[in-house]
Amino acid sequence: MPSADLEARIAAALGSPVNSLHPMGGGCVADVRRGQLGDGRNIVVKWGGRSLALESRMLERLRKAGMPVPEVYHAEDDMLVMSWIEHGGPIDRDAEENAADLIAHLHNQTAARFGYEEDTVIGGLHQPNPETTSWLDFFRDHRLLYMANEALLAGRLSGETYDRIETLAGRLDNWIDGDIKPSLVHGDLWGGNVLALPGRIVALVDPAIYYADAEIELAFSTLFNTFGERFFSRYEEYRPLAPGFFKERCELYNLYPLLVHVRLFGGSYANTVAGTLSRFGC
Repeated sequence: MPSADLEARIAAALGSPVNSLHPMGGGCVADVRRGQLGDGRNIVVKWGGRSLALESRMLERLRKAGMPVPEVYHAEDDMLVMSWIEHGGPIDRDAEENAADLIAHLHNQTAARFGYEEDTVIGGLHQPNPETTSWLDFFRDHRLLYMANEALLAGRLSGETYDRIETLAGRLDNWIDGDIKPSLVHGDLWGGNVLALPGRIVALVDPAIYYADAEIELAFSTLFNTFGERFFSRYEEYRPLAPGFFKERCELYNLYPLLVHVRLFGGSYANTVAGTLSRFGC
């Protein structure tokens, strides 16, 4: 869409002319731009993607759970206009503690079943969320095997590796306890989706929410070093981790985001998945 047409569409939706609109980096799912309206509001606009109205609903669910998120000014399936959140710099030690306060509170939000009231997306990929009583069944069928099959169909995962994942899927009860309570998770907790200023977290963005074993979120945060020891020490003041998380389940749960990356990018991520399977004897 030409910039002038986009500006006209934003102005019509928000009732204010667009003074400026500039491209931002990082928009792999949709075009992302930062701008200012004539009424003084600073905005971020996503457009041209899919499921942006869904993203708005996920942000609202996080807001209701007490999480800091951008304010949504307007949402359609192919356009999302939100408030700009000032942020910058690394997540420092105090911000890690603040993140632990927030994420522990989020994980205390529970439900009767795993999954969610609707399917969501992760990295622009469909993420099925059928409400399921057993976490082991949900993780096996709707995370591990589902995304492995998507990567296989895309030609980015070999049949041999898929067979090894099936073998692991049949043994999950060796590592995953059957007595797990559903927790609301952000679902895509890498550093780019955690906006911070010195000493605090100012927003969580680009969610992929559902109800899960909270440990899958904690595992994800280790995959790209989102948080460090200060975060986990503080988190455990609220929600102590069961034995075996760092030794086994962390790596097991990270197979899901790794498979998302295999489906999206292929390459070395498939080798990392194969290495994890070897460490679990598959």
